[in-house]
Amino acid sequence: MRKVFGRRRREESPAVAEEVEQVEQVQTRESGPWDSGEPCPERERVDLGGMRLPVDPGFEVQLNLAGDHIVGAVIMVGESALQVHAFAAPKRNGIWDEVRDELAEGVKGAGGTAEEREGPFGVELAAQVPADGVAQPVRYIGVDGPRWFLRAVISGRAALDAEAAATLEGVIRDIVVVRGDEPMAPKEAIELRLPPEARQAMEQQAAGGDVPDLNPFKRGPEIAELR
Repeated sequence: MRKVFGRRRREESPAVAEEVEQVEQVQTRESGPWDSGEPCPERERVDLGGMRLPVDPGFEVQLNLAGDHIVGAVIMVGESALQVHAFAAPKRNGIWDEVRDELAEGVKGAGGTAEEREGPFGVELAAQVPADGVAQPVRYIGVDGPRWFLRAVISGRAALDAEAAATLEGVIRDIVVVRGDEPMAPKEAIELRLPPEARQAMEQQAAGGDVPDLNPFKRGPEIAELR
């Protein structure tokens, strides 16, 4: 797992140490997912507010909702799916180790199996999750960023096929997380929103206006999460 949090130098004031820490974060992050405050490669992304999600032809994007709030997104590519959620995290501590233990306990408690292994983003969780009486392969990936945590879940063919997985792993690397400055509790979901043009189209359609369907998203099924 790559280092993303710098250490405070004892001789520096808190304000100077914080500035140095932010510089070290940028210098030590060699690839994404990216923080909105650091430079990242240009590519087409859809702006979901708390997350800028890469999109390509052939991708189908669905949204995860908790009530009326968008809390995550799912990218479907062929027989594979990538589910991504962004959460607030403590300023100086990553939470992936803790979250990984919770996920493993949840999977095993549901009658599945889970084991840690080294992946392209560091330690990940390879699991077999019961679904409709059949064990489904799932990869849980976590990335600790500056004051945020990104959880990615790969399922379907890409959970076992390296070639299929490469496409979705590329999506993870190109995600930009927009944490914002507002206070948030650790593990609190960073809320997402529809792009303005999609939101406007939905409002016009709801009002009975005859407009083209500009919304490229669908409300996906409520995907069960193991917390």
